[in-house]
Amino acid sequence: MELSVSLETICRLIIRARELEAQVPAIENDEEDDPSDSDDQFAVLEDEANTGIEEEIQALLEDLGEDQLAEILSLAWVGRGTFDATEWDDALEEAGDENAQSMIDQLLDMPTLAANLDAGLTAFDLSCEGIGQID
Repeated sequence: MELSVSLETICRLIIRARELEAQVPAIENDEEDDPSDSDDQFAVLEDEANTGIEEEIQALLEDLGEDQLAEILSLAWVGRGTFDATEWDDALEEAGDENAQSMIDQLLDMPTLAANLDAGLTAFDLSCEGIGQID
């Protein structure tokens, strides 16, 4: 299997998806005027209003061609177990039947996108080790 989308692009997507997955909805507390005054050590993860990461992921995906989106969606499906690595051509064909926005929506709707992509790469003996911030 040879990808037209670069491994660096996939790894960047994994990094950003991990950041997005790490965010949790903010807990509203009427007694607290300034959330930065909180003693909660996980308050930094509470970022309901920060859509910057999701927008960056969306922009990254929108910059890709349909064939590249189909590859990323297929990788995520393989990583999720919808398809086996030996069924790559079937996954790619099914993904290719979707339009670009549908593929983007499916990727953004995956709650474990980073893990799915990472597992998809692993299924093909690829990894992000040494690329960007992934070790």
